[in-house]
Amino acid sequence: MSTYVQGVLETLKRRNPGEPEFHQAATEILESLAPVFERHPEFEAAGLLERFVEPERVVMFRVPWVDDAGRVQVNRGYRVQFNSAIGPYKGGLRLHPSVNLGVIKFLGFEQVLKNSLTGLPIGGGKGGSDFDPKGKSDREVMAFCQSFMTELYRHIGADVDVPAGDIGTGAREIGYLYGQYKRITGRYEGVLTGKGLTYGGSLARKEATGFGLCYLVEEMLRENGHEVAGKTVVVSGSGNVAIYAAEKISAMGGKVVAMSDSNGYIYDDKGVDLALIKEIKEVRRGRIREYVQEKKDARYVEGCRGIWTVPCQIALPCATQNELDLEGAKALIANGVVAVGEGANMPTTIEATDALRQAGVLFAPGKAANAGGVATSALEMSQNSQRLSWTFDEVDAKLKGIMVRIFHMADNAAKEYGMPGNYVMGANIAGFMKVAEAMMAQGVV
Repeated sequence: MSTYVQGVLETLKRRNPGEPEFHQAATEILESLAPVFERHPEFEAAGLLERFVEPERVVMFRVPWVDDAGRVQVNRGYRVQFNSAIGPYKGGLRLHPSVNLGVIKFLGFEQVLKNSLTGLPIGGGKGGSDFDPKGKSDREVMAFCQSFMTELYRHIGADVDVPAGDIGTGAREIGYLYGQYKRITGRYEGVLTGKGLTYGGSLARKEATGFGLCYLVEEMLRENGHEVAGKTVVVSGSGNVAIYAAEKISAMGGKVVAMSDSNGYIYDDKGVDLALIKEIKEVRRGRIREYVQEKKDARYVEGCRGIWTVPCQIALPCATQNELDLEGAKALIANGVVAVGEGANMPTTIEATDALRQAGVLFAPGKAANAGGVATSALEMSQNSQRLSWTFDEVDAKLKGIMVRIFHMADNAAKEYGMPGNYVMGANIAGFMKVAEAMMAQGVV
């Protein structure tokens, strides 16, 4: 690593103590960008990297609300507007007890490059709260969302910052957030994406991240002499990303044999029954252990990390950050995994990523592989601006084209910088160069 990049990274860690996720994301990205700064000394002269790693704005606020027992609860809300060089801030709102400023900064930092890779004019941001919607009544979720938006509305807008869903923030939460925004501002605009189809949402948005992941993995396999058909697949998670990744990879001819939630995982060597998974997770809002009550030949294992011991040729981590560690990577390698595609944000540790790549496993990093969600959100923004509604097939076709193009951008950048097949490095460089050029053109801002 160049002394310039190393110095920026050390300063970042010193100025942002107690934020390990942000440190991890910055380390992975900055290490891969070192060759760019060797080739472009003008970037260092302009202090570009120092500006790139610092959010343009961080908003943190309290969120008071009243639960069903009449007690006042207080959560903490965040919005990190990281970089707007190529367009308005865009990124999801995560509702989960693990949310803190460091998590939101890591997600926002990754989002800058992810959004750049889509080729669409959107900058990077992220937000959320340590509120946990699990186990809450609809009225409690509405009370929280209305309080959250009562502060957030001041900082967002269709041409300023357009939040979306993420972990814990689905159609219900987006609806409550949008209703409150409209109530306060009196504006009916595309300020949120992931909306319901009756009030400006886009067809294929729910499926987009999972479908997009599979489109990119399929292209990566094809370019390296493999195919999805006939391969055994493990998908971690059982939310939107995991469910629709499993659906699309199955349609491509793969066989999904394992899925998980935060409590454990199920293994079904006959192939996971996706209709049952959807019933449990989307209708009942239940736990994945319920699967074995109806599928007696399947097996449920407590603890979700063991899912990587299930033999497979394709692994799709779609749950949460750092779920695939070095031990899990070694198990996948020992069982003959061919490809890993990240459906979640930074689900693989740096050590695990290095081990997989050194073993010759094809590895698609999240900022490229899971960009389908934000790409389709940007397509939703376009439809809102034009007062149009495209068909599912129209959106899906645009999504596939974007994901295939992202793979080739990463592939070409890796080759250009002398690291063919290193899609982590390629995605980081390809995403960064567009942002860097825009920042240079706009001066010191």
